[in-house]
Amino acid sequence: MMEFQNLAGLAAHFERIAQSSGAEKGLEKAAQLLEDKAKEAIGQYHDSVGPVPAWAELADATKADRVAKGFPEDEPLLRTGDLRDSISHEARGNEAWIGSDSDIAEYHETGTSRMPPRPIFGTALYGNIGEVVDAIGHAATVHISGGKG
Repeated sequence: MMEFQNLAGLAAHFERIAQSSGAEKGLEKAAQLLEDKAKEAIGQYHDSVGPVPAWAELADATKADRVAKGFPEDEPLLRTGDLRDSISHEARGNEAWIGSDSDIAEYHETGTSRMPPRPIFGTALYGNIGEVVDAIGHAATVHISGGKG
């Protein structure tokens, strides 16, 4: 257990934590978790979670097109794996980004006039928010207490 002589010592400790790469470990872990969960979301239907809607069933025409092109009938958003493989993350400082460089990812996330939303990133976040908070909280607790995580 760490002890501090005064509040200035405690404040200096918190400042070191905020500037340390150790505090970034929890955010990196959370970002990697969300990347993994977003990739896992592709290819299967999802119920609603938080403000994120349930994924609608693929249209019959879409299913027929998938089969005609040699893909399984009912794996939403999964054909070649390009969309899944385009998902990545970056954690730097106290910020993290989880996303895709695919032009179609946004259309799937929010839907279009011809296609219902099938939120990849919203499903990953709201379906795993407890694990995200735990990862960041654990890292913060370890570093505030002066331990190694």
